[in-house]
Amino acid sequence: MLPLSSAIEFSVGAELAIAVALGAGFGFALERAGFGSARKLTAVFYFYDMAVVKVMFSAVVTTMVGLFVLSAIGTLDLSQLYVEPTNVTAQLLGGLLFGAGFVVGGYCPGTSMAAIATGRKDGMVFALGMLGGVWAYAEYTPQLDDWYKATAIGERTLPAVTGIGMGWWTLLFVAILGLGAWGMAALERRFAALRPKV
Repeated sequence: MLPLSSAIEFSVGAELAIAVALGAGFGFALERAGFGSARKLTAVFYFYDMAVVKVMFSAVVTTMVGLFVLSAIGTLDLSQLYVEPTNVTAQLLGGLLFGAGFVVGGYCPGTSMAAIATGRKDGMVFALGMLGGVWAYAEYTPQLDDWYKATAIGERTLPAVTGIGMGWWTLLFVAILGLGAWGMAALERRFAALRPKV
């Protein structure tokens, strides 16, 4: 039964090897998709290239479908999966801060690593700034961590909150993905003139 960690005890070395292999594969996929380039990533904010949103939303929905199907056939025990405790205020503020960093710097943490692997200097500068921010947060704002833990409301999922089964939510998100793909294609056509010529 999945997840494997519930049935197999991996050694630290095996866990690190799996992490390195997954990380290398993820980085390779990011670079092959062009996501190691800040130009490609920030194009989404000009609406002429929505590849980032398409890939991320497709990944979310594909995972959702996979989790539902594996759970429905009894292969996956969803209760064994970690769900980050919900804290609406902190996660909203964190999302806005993350988004602002993405707009200004042109990268997210993962894509900056892919950029570094291919020698892009802007990716290196972004990663240094990111690490500096992580260090400053840990060093100077321990009370924020205390506040986050104290105000978290525990694990929340759409089926648990609404009482609507996961299958219906999965179908809804598949439909939203289809509608979103149509809308993003329309945006790309509408703003095609903004695409750089070189």
